[in-house]
Amino acid sequence: MRTSDPVIHPAPPGEAAAADFTVTVSGRPVFVHQARVSAQPINQVWPGYQRPLEQTEIASFAAWDMAGAVEVFVTSARPVREVRVRPSALGIDPVVEGDTIRFTLARPGQVTVEVNGMRRALHLFANPPEENVPDPSDPDVLYFGPGVHCPGVIHMTAGQTVYLAGGAVVHGAIVAEKADRIAIRGRGILDGSRFARGEVNGLINTVGCRGVEIEGITFRDPPGWTLIPVVCEAVHIRNIKLIGLWRYNADGIDFVNSQHCSIEDSFVRSYDDCIVFKGLAGWRGAMLQGEPVADIRVQRCVLWCDWGRALEIGAETVANEVTDLCFEDCDIIHSLDVAMEVQNGDRAHCHELVFRNIRVELDDDQTRPRYQRQPGEVYAQSERHISQLIVLVTGGNMWSKDTIRGRVDGIRFENIEVTAWTTPEVYLAGLDAEHQVQDITIENLRVNGRRVTGTDDIRFTLKPFVARVRVV
Repeated sequence: MRTSDPVIHPAPPGEAAAADFTVTVSGRPVFVHQARVSAQPINQVWPGYQRPLEQTEIASFAAWDMAGAVEVFVTSARPVREVRVRPSALGIDPVVEGDTIRFTLARPGQVTVEVNGMRRALHLFANPPEENVPDPSDPDVLYFGPGVHCPGVIHMTAGQTVYLAGGAVVHGAIVAEKADRIAIRGRGILDGSRFARGEVNGLINTVGCRGVEIEGITFRDPPGWTLIPVVCEAVHIRNIKLIGLWRYNADGIDFVNSQHCSIEDSFVRSYDDCIVFKGLAGWRGAMLQGEPVADIRVQRCVLWCDWGRALEIGAETVANEVTDLCFEDCDIIHSLDVAMEVQNGDRAHCHELVFRNIRVELDDDQTRPRYQRQPGEVYAQSERHISQLIVLVTGGNMWSKDTIRGRVDGIRFENIEVTAWTTPEVYLAGLDAEHQVQDITIENLRVNGRRVTGTDDIRFTLKPFVARVRVV
């Protein structure tokens, strides 16, 4: 296969290089960044307490732009015994010569190179060619060129663009309130490491905005949730990368009471939930009005979840309706707790939701997630653990704000391919006769290549108030 010339961005001055790997792409060296990630599945919910670093480890990541195929060489500082390049669905079988790993990447996308297991992995972000780079002199553009910048919290207004050039590391966060037609894009890094836990609401928080484009950038080390559109319309996210989510409750992308949105061609490695849709009672001191969560597409994303749920609706569902959501053509390359979940803890009617063409890899040496009950508690190792595959539930939970409860119906799972070291569980539970889980279709579910033909075929747990479950 003929390879193309990649676009390599400059290394930011003062940015520490990763120690575990060196990378060249089509013969050209690429700077390898560091990111702190979770190493132990222990979480807690009270605010203000920072996570001990001994529960974490340093991972590596590198990025470049490419139009066609490239040859990737990775040299590991650790002796190489085995290598996995994920998503496995790409079919990349690397050549290993000593401690050097070689493979061809045929098109833009995101892959992980995992040497001797999933710990201290290398994350590679191959961007498509950049188009329509904004003019730095445009008065509506906040332009951050290559180098390190410390703007703090950036407040956007209508019509503005924030641009992070390749080679830029911006220590800050972005807030936009009722600011329509805004864009946040580029090839740089938005870094939240200088914020204390709870100091800001996400690295990007858009509230009441219409027409938002977020494209190309990498997010690192948020103090909590990372990207949070709240009561927004037409938020379109493409080719973003989330890495370094190690702090307690560090979610990836949380859509809150929003409509007509999309997430495409992106990578999320989160500690807590990766991509989640929520209905909240309030935000930043203001009450929300039960706005629906509707018409949102998640397509061609690669997900690594170190604690919570990879793809989730809930657990907060203070919305009149949650409907017309589609997760499609996604790879869940690691999942610790639940791969796909609808957890209806409040009033919403959750219906007409589709999970289609989802590939789930559960062949990892992982142990059971636990909550930390008091500061200083040490994670106790336990037996080998496998994530639940599907969970659909109605009923109150620790996050519930409503006194009334909702329903879950009309949920479809189509073409779900699972690779697992043992059989994962499908768990369905309703609350009562008025708040059931019903009309669920699971079509063409395969576990380790074997088609599941009925609820007796794998670990199905069907609790009371579950009706009309079809396995096709």
